[in-house]
Amino acid sequence: MMIASLTNEFQTILDNTLKPRVFFAPGRINLIGEHTDYNGGYVFPASISFGTYAIATKRTDKKIRFYSKNFEESGVIEVSLDDLSYNKSHDWANYPKGMLKTMIEDGHEITSGFDVLYYGNIPNGAGLSSSASIELATGVMVEQLFDLSIDRIRMVQLGQQVENNYIGVNSGIMDQFAIGMGKKDHAILLDCNTLDYTYAPIALDDYVIMIMNTNKRRELADSKYNERRSECERALKDIQSTLDIHSLGELTIEAFEANKHLIHNATDRKRAKHAVYENERTKQALKKLESGDLQAFGKLVDQSHLSLQHDYEVTGLELDTIVEAAWEQPGVLGARMTGAGFGGCAIALVKSDEIDQFKTNVNAHYKKVVGYDATFYVATIGDGAKEIKL
Repeated sequence: MMIASLTNEFQTILDNTLKPRVFFAPGRINLIGEHTDYNGGYVFPASISFGTYAIATKRTDKKIRFYSKNFEESGVIEVSLDDLSYNKSHDWANYPKGMLKTMIEDGHEITSGFDVLYYGNIPNGAGLSSSASIELATGVMVEQLFDLSIDRIRMVQLGQQVENNYIGVNSGIMDQFAIGMGKKDHAILLDCNTLDYTYAPIALDDYVIMIMNTNKRRELADSKYNERRSECERALKDIQSTLDIHSLGELTIEAFEANKHLIHNATDRKRAKHAVYENERTKQALKKLESGDLQAFGKLVDQSHLSLQHDYEVTGLELDTIVEAAWEQPGVLGARMTGAGFGGCAIALVKSDEIDQFKTNVNAHYKKVVGYDATFYVATIGDGAKEIKL
């Protein structure tokens, strides 16, 4: 039903009567392993049922016309295939433009323009990775419209390049990887150093993954994200004065504890501690899930939040309030912030028959402290980016 209505809007708004094709890229949650990706460690994300739809048809000229139902006030943004340079006034459309430009630079032949309408049902600014979702929706759309054959991991890497080189956010590869490589009912244990990955079935029995949106927006490029990355790079450099390693993700907890004195700055030392300990928690999390020990998995999730709060310092009032409220509720195995932090979302593992009470109690406490409501969604783990055949 929704796709039929998006198709109608595509034809009306873009004045295009051709029958369009429909593409979808999910958002993602990360179950555990936060701020480890750019430190060469492990992450454990899953793609979710919320995401970005791209409704598109090819054109015969070099014109590209972008429209987003999420940013209707921007109207139709028109560019030429011959000029895909970053333009601040193009706002959200810089993400698909960056993906196109990066694909062309990677040697993929895009022979004409196209019309595209985007619609995302990922809550805006929630930290469920709407930017990577737009990039991968664009990547899959362009691949299919122009009969290209792009290795999926290569496409994921191109999405990361858009963030790093075109948008200017020094992010790791996790978001694009989870969105490009997602698999229904599975999370992905990904080694961000080597891109080796394992699909892990998520069997939560009578528990669900609850997404708790603080409704405090976070703007990644403006947050302290790049600052945290620099602190970790300095810590790594200090340790490299003695150890032959390429990333903090290579350190065991024992090796870190034996060499942490090499890190000159106390703040950098705390950041590195988080990266090393969180990496170990992420590897343990897979083992606990595989052995069906959900209680132990939940404890690792809790420890992750405490480390992000105290050692990495990326939580803030809203995330801490909502997670601490979740910890107090019956039927909760664990809860933590997810994403880059500084607002956005947290997740909790909640017993199915406690969902309604959980939402009521957590929201009441959150509103009392923060002054406005949180929003709650049950996460369904779905497939990665793909064309939706009608």
